[in-house]
Amino acid sequence: MTDITRAIAAATSVAASLDLPAGDAIVLHNSNRLALRLTPCDVLARVAPAGHEAARFEVDLAQRLARAGCPTGLLDPRVDPRVYTRDGFTVTLWTYYEPVTPRTSPADYAKALERLHAGMREVDVPGPRFTDRVEEAEDVVGNPHRSPELADADRAFLSGRLGSLRRTIEDRGAVEQLLHGEPHPGNVLATMNGPLFIDLETCCRGPVEFDLAHVTEAVCEHYPNVDHGLLDECRQLVLAMVAAWRWERGDQLPNGRRFGEELLRSLREGPPWPTLDTITGRLDGIARTEGFS
Repeated sequence: MTDITRAIAAATSVAASLDLPAGDAIVLHNSNRLALRLTPCDVLARVAPAGHEAARFEVDLAQRLARAGCPTGLLDPRVDPRVYTRDGFTVTLWTYYEPVTPRTSPADYAKALERLHAGMREVDVPGPRFTDRVEEAEDVVGNPHRSPELADADRAFLSGRLGSLRRTIEDRGAVEQLLHGEPHPGNVLATMNGPLFIDLETCCRGPVEFDLAHVTEAVCEHYPNVDHGLLDECRQLVLAMVAAWRWERGDQLPNGRRFGEELLRSLREGPPWPTLDTITGRLDGIARTEGFS
């Protein structure tokens, strides 16, 4: 039995124990956690190996942000808002939102992110600082056992960029607050209630430009009072951090290694610094070209 099969079995078992019929499970996303749509009860289940401490933080934060009126996905109201454990997995149960079209416009995306940041300033929740996440990326790069396929020259380059960018951003002394941590389009749902941010386990404290470094240029243009110099530095930092994740042993992202190579190339090329969606677009274009070759 594969880990995915076991995770699905754990999620459906938890749902059934709560009188939520879950005869089928559709895999929506598989990375560090598995996201499932359970039917016919229509629940979004997030499943991770036991010991995934961020799940408790996420559940607590989601409730606080909901009370503050933030545009975030809600826990399923039919069950207790907590982390369930089953057969070596942690399971959290969320409201499933049927996607709508068209996708969120850059202006609406920016307004929703601004509302999220405003609500987060009202929520008194201790959380990690963005530098903690940088240090985790540095550990991946610095430990050959965690990134065995990363070439020595790339390892030295990426380690140097992570360290220098972290220090440069810290030295700016910008105002910091609670952030989403990864508010890229993959963590934003277009719903009947407008755009909603999900996957709160990455929340951390830092300047808002760190969040903006994950979104498109068009969204940034609609967000007020951006420090563009700081945004450029945060974009470089995010490129370096995501590159680290792509070289980690066991990374689950489809085509992740090629993504990591493109991120390294972009960092070496220098400004203007691309956004993550620009990198994704480049790879999609290359894949289409190779498909016709």
